[in-house]
Amino acid sequence: MNPIRTSVFDLFKIGPGPSSSHTIGPMRVGKHFLSQLATLQEYDRARIDRLEVRLFGSLSATGKGHGTDRAVIAGLLDWSPETTDPDEFLHILDFDAQYLLPLDGSSVYISAKSIIFDELVHDYDFSNTLILTAYTQDQVVYTKTYYSIGGGFILWDGMEPEHKGDVPFPYSNMKELRALLDEHQLPLHELVLANEMAITGKSREQITADMLAIMDAMDRAVTRGISTEGVLPGSIGLSRKAPAVYKRAQELVESPDRFLIFLNAYSLAASEENAAGNIVVTAPTSGASGVIPGVLYVLRHHFRYPIETIVNGMFAAAVIGFLVKHNASISGAEAGCMGEVGTASGMAAAMLSYCAKPDIASLESAAEIAIEHHLGMTCDPVGGYVQIPCIERNAVGAVKAYNAYLLATSGDPSKQKISLDQVIDVVRETGKDMSKKYKETSQGGLALNLTEC
Repeated sequence: MNPIRTSVFDLFKIGPGPSSSHTIGPMRVGKHFLSQLATLQEYDRARIDRLEVRLFGSLSATGKGHGTDRAVIAGLLDWSPETTDPDEFLHILDFDAQYLLPLDGSSVYISAKSIIFDELVHDYDFSNTLILTAYTQDQVVYTKTYYSIGGGFILWDGMEPEHKGDVPFPYSNMKELRALLDEHQLPLHELVLANEMAITGKSREQITADMLAIMDAMDRAVTRGISTEGVLPGSIGLSRKAPAVYKRAQELVESPDRFLIFLNAYSLAASEENAAGNIVVTAPTSGASGVIPGVLYVLRHHFRYPIETIVNGMFAAAVIGFLVKHNASISGAEAGCMGEVGTASGMAAAMLSYCAKPDIASLESAAEIAIEHHLGMTCDPVGGYVQIPCIERNAVGAVKAYNAYLLATSGDPSKQKISLDQVIDVVRETGKDMSKKYKETSQGGLALNLTEC
């Protein structure tokens, strides 16, 4: 068995939008490369006279719209996603700006000219590949190949696996997880907490505090989004709609549609904040960062569940994200929007189910239904921006999550024919079969047919 050792806070990460794979991941790449240059001998650092960043796969195809060039430069300037000022980030390459690389002994300047948008189709191990190279004239001083694999996670050639504590409850799929829960007679959130403490070395109290901070960041994204009007950045000229939808929900006091309109407004709000490049939480990615915050806002402010119940629901949601990441992919470049919004919808359905009743059978059924009905969903962003169809897709994913929760908890989960493990296997295989045109490259679907935007 290759057990899951992902931390909850690797899955839920605070950072600037609009894309975890195209923005947060590349920023972390730039920051890591800077740290590697700092370990070189003083002589080698001093003779570096230029840097080059080559982007491959969908990073090349849609990197401009996603801010990948700005993200890599920010990382090379030693910025971190969680402390980034979104306004500064939005303008980082304005007016042909040049920046001195913050490296002892170096007089190298980096700019938009340091970025090369390279081949879409290539032979590297992952679709979203970055190669960073430091030169002296035309000689390579130092180079490293990186991969942005979705959700802000990165890998690099020669990377040593990070040493993490052995988890007390090892599992790699839902079948193994359910067997552990039965054997030890544990509620799911207690198992997740025990593993998280082993992985991170944090106390139960610190983990809970960190989760509350994540939830508060999600809340703030919704609150900002429902009160911010205007046009989103980029050439599409797309107007925000969350404030108008929220206002409409407030007006429909007697309408049975009111609750769903609120849910749509909240998910639109967080997703529009992401599209604007503001601070959001990967859940599990930035492109899908409207689904769980929308559902979370409903749980906190409409259903008014106790905060401890919602925290436990967030741990349950994380488990679904772990399983998809471990056994398929949460990356739009590998699995289309099926891997992003589909996973987020499954996570949100699990959270709803677990808050209502901490029953693993209902939770699995809810997550399976939500993911099943995102199978084959393409990632075809118009103009390379995380706007059309991404924003509305988050709202629809939240509504699907709620409906999946209703279906799972209203029926008999034991009669569900498809297991969560089976549907995740289908996500993996469908992602492999899906044409690159529909995997975050803007070469097919809506992106191809709405180019006049």
